[in-house]
Amino acid sequence: MKFSIQREQLMESVQHVMKAISSRTTIPILTGMKLEVSPQGVKLTGSDSDISIESFIPAEEDGIVYVENIEPGSVVLQAKYFPDIVRKLPQKTVDIESDNRRNITIRSGKAEFHLNGQDAEEYPQLPQLHTEDSFELPIDLLKNLIRQTVFAVSISETRPILTGVHVNTQGEELHFTATDSHRLASRKIPLETKTDLPSVVIPGKSLTELNKILADSEDTIEISVTENQVLFRTKHLYFLSRLLDGNYPETSRLIPDESKTIVKIDTKELLQSVDRASLLAKENRNNVVRLITKEDNQIEIYGNSPEVGNVVEEVIADSIEGEDLKISFSAKYMMDALKAVGYDQVKVEFTGAMRPFLIRPVDDEQILQLILPVRTY
Repeated sequence: MKFSIQREQLMESVQHVMKAISSRTTIPILTGMKLEVSPQGVKLTGSDSDISIESFIPAEEDGIVYVENIEPGSVVLQAKYFPDIVRKLPQKTVDIESDNRRNITIRSGKAEFHLNGQDAEEYPQLPQLHTEDSFELPIDLLKNLIRQTVFAVSISETRPILTGVHVNTQGEELHFTATDSHRLASRKIPLETKTDLPSVVIPGKSLTELNKILADSEDTIEISVTENQVLFRTKHLYFLSRLLDGNYPETSRLIPDESKTIVKIDTKELLQSVDRASLLAKENRNNVVRLITKEDNQIEIYGNSPEVGNVVEEVIADSIEGEDLKISFSAKYMMDALKAVGYDQVKVEFTGAMRPFLIRPVDDEQILQLILPVRTY
């Protein structure tokens, strides 16, 4: 096996597949990175029991040559050392070759590294998913769907199903929902074609890693689902994740049908005042702040720590309709929700001091954040 490659392209692919490699895996060869070279280009693979990532570097694309002097072959490299070596090589091109004993030589400029490789035949084959249940989305849209929901998954393993994002279709709509039982984030989008996608729960960790890898782009990504795995595929990337077992709780009944107080307000202003109030609201872990509606569209945001002091801030809302209200909530949850909304104006719909409240953009019913209040006496 032998080839010359542009270091920048190699580094990018190495960083992608490293997201799937764990030093804690029970299968020793999976601590390595598989490298396959063919006349078409170079393919890198990383995998653990949860996710597998393949990244492909074409030999040539749009008239630019990325890989040349190719002699096909494959080998498994030590993932503990290979990324650091590539990162610190002196020149823009890298020459890599291996002999018939899987001794690998990496050269760039005057630097030369020798690594012991492993047999690529021992590396598990990734399943090639081709299912009827596949559909395409613009990458930008998928990144938004992930960003607006994944932060609300549970980080506790007591209910493993809540550590994932529930993805399902209803008619011609695709729904993403996440909850940790104290808050809920949901986003739905219309699909161009009706898709009978089975209801699945994708681990939050997988979606977070996928979001980091995908570059902002208007290209599309193909999503395929089987009983226990989901595949995201773009032109040069293959991202496979296991699905979580179990039934996701019915979340639609958590969403109140009616509201008693509706506040319309500038997202950034509310976010910044809650952020400031949380500075002195560290009396318990959740940074609880209080919101009180006043006359003339005024809202008071209040944070208090008996040992430290307190903070009060008046914020002018665009409008306040309905009953007067005093409510306490986690500042962190409120800030997460406001950041995820992605619109300048929000409406916050309250149904009383001890009932969950909703945050949505003023002009978009597809995005929904729900937060449970905190009891304060």
